[in-house]
Amino acid sequence: MTKTMIPARTLIASVMAPLLLLASLATPIAHSANPNDAVTLIEGITETLFALVDEQRELFARDADALKSAMQEHMLPHVDQIYSARLVLGRHGRGVPIEDIERFAFGMGDLLMGRYGQGVLGFESRDQVEILALAGDNDARRTRVRTRVRLDGGSRVPVDYVLRYHNDQWQVFDVIVEGISYVATFRNQIGDAIRRDGFDRVLTRIEAGTLEIEVDS
Repeated sequence: MTKTMIPARTLIASVMAPLLLLASLATPIAHSANPNDAVTLIEGITETLFALVDEQRELFARDADALKSAMQEHMLPHVDQIYSARLVLGRHGRGVPIEDIERFAFGMGDLLMGRYGQGVLGFESRDQVEILALAGDNDARRTRVRTRVRLDGGSRVPVDYVLRYHNDQWQVFDVIVEGISYVATFRNQIGDAIRRDGFDRVLTRIEAGTLEIEVDS
């Protein structure tokens, strides 16, 4: 059973953690890529997931596997899992066979979709999430979609999705919550585990769901 310690921003961390898994480093960029389409994608995912949870909240509340499966169906197609895995692994991924990189990526995806689903289930209203217009440097290669999540008490937490255009579509490869990159956070923690225990043991723990992950506020 996964041991997950989530301080302070539990709900935000739960919702956003899984958005940190992705695929290959050098890919041709289509001339038709439009950063505004990335905003539309995030809007669509948000609307779909809120509608799904509203319709099946009672089922999801009692059946964590059904909730995780729904998140995998509607979220993972928009996440560049293998690329994100490579970013998380960093130098520890050098020389690792692609099949093991894929196992790592999919194991992380399975682990994190459970957390993501529980986070979405904790929201009561779509109005808690505001998606902002594009700002700053955005182009056909990478873009950053900014959102603000309203917590109980009225505070607004910045949550930014970082996407790249890959295989003719925008895909999420990192999420930045209050300035903290999840790719960087997990790279640090998993890097420590790999240095201590080795890649194979860490991979086994991820696939077994026993990897302990701490998400800082």
